[in-house]
Amino acid sequence: MTVTPPRIAHLDMDAFFASVELQQYPELIGQPVVVGGDARFTPEVRPDGSRRFARLKSYSGRGVVTTSTYEARALGVFSGMGLMKAATLAPEAFLLPSRHDLYRDYSRRFKAAVTAITPQIEDRGIDEIYIDLNPHPEDVLLLAQRLKAAVSAATGLTCSIGIAANKLLAKIASDLEKPDGITLLTAEDLERRIWPLAPRKVNGIGPKAAARLERMGITTLGQLAATPVHRLVEVFGARYGLWLARAAQGQDERPVTRFREPKSFSRETTFAEDLHVRRDKAALSRHFSELCARVAADLQRKGYRCRTVGVKLRFADFHILTRALTLPSNHAAIADAAAIRQLAGECLKRVAFTQRIRLLGVRCGGLEKAETTASESTRQGELFA
Repeated sequence: MTVTPPRIAHLDMDAFFASVELQQYPELIGQPVVVGGDARFTPEVRPDGSRRFARLKSYSGRGVVTTSTYEARALGVFSGMGLMKAATLAPEAFLLPSRHDLYRDYSRRFKAAVTAITPQIEDRGIDEIYIDLNPHPEDVLLLAQRLKAAVSAATGLTCSIGIAANKLLAKIASDLEKPDGITLLTAEDLERRIWPLAPRKVNGIGPKAAARLERMGITTLGQLAATPVHRLVEVFGARYGLWLARAAQGQDERPVTRFREPKSFSRETTFAEDLHVRRDKAALSRHFSELCARVAADLQRKGYRCRTVGVKLRFADFHILTRALTLPSNHAAIADAAAIRQLAGECLKRVAFTQRIRLLGVRCGGLEKAETTASESTRQGELFA
């Protein structure tokens, strides 16, 4: 059997959002810091120039943790956790608002630094990429060190790099020696370093699948690898069952894809408190306009226009409702915030508002590459009329 050498890398920025914030507020380095509040928690500048930071115990509402420093993680606070729950675990942790425009700027900078060394990258999100190292004759560890130095020079931040024979193992590897680590996995490392890990360490095994595996007595990847394939197929179905068996063996044939055509762009926000469609009309309209502006900026930055605009609503009882409208064939695709807002507003008119609103989102689909000479509709619609 031919053994594929480890030439696929996964680069993951270390506690990305929190690290960006610590660059702005170096006095918080080494402290438990949670990012996820809104603008209310912007640090206050005192007359002497020093800054006063909010504490997590002062938070009230329903927001979630965007990220946390490693010191906060040691206290049990992780991304995706409700801020109120986080406050019970780390009440004295410092709380900072999320600033996504700043994070996107840093994201572009670190990816540009990597691309200057090797263009063979696959963008997987704001803080992670896959890199195909095969075109480079350079030793992979030396190349990884060069990539880390380039990222540090461009951003002042650290990253961790995992190198393995495929994307599945490289992503696991990048998490093994965080922060600021380089991990090289070979075929001989599968049993020693991968099989003792929990199934959730594999990208694609979510909480529901992990819970079902646990009910089967499977709590490690080694146990999953030893489970007969037919048993996995019985429980999870043919497609996912076979994938689980292959994943536990560290098998993954997906190539590093330099560009993937997006299918849609979306933005959404969860409110700290449920909003009433009439009494909170001004706040809803402001949030709605901001979402439309942000998704329009995404379209324009990536060079797309859209033909379909939709809205997503989660109500107080957690019921989710979506509505969408598609432009007629004789209408030009749009990427302007006002035009998106008008079409999204038409979607809202098709909703019977009988409850308070917990979450609001805007989605643009039916994408087309933008034509630089195309005209843009600028009509402004009425929201929550």
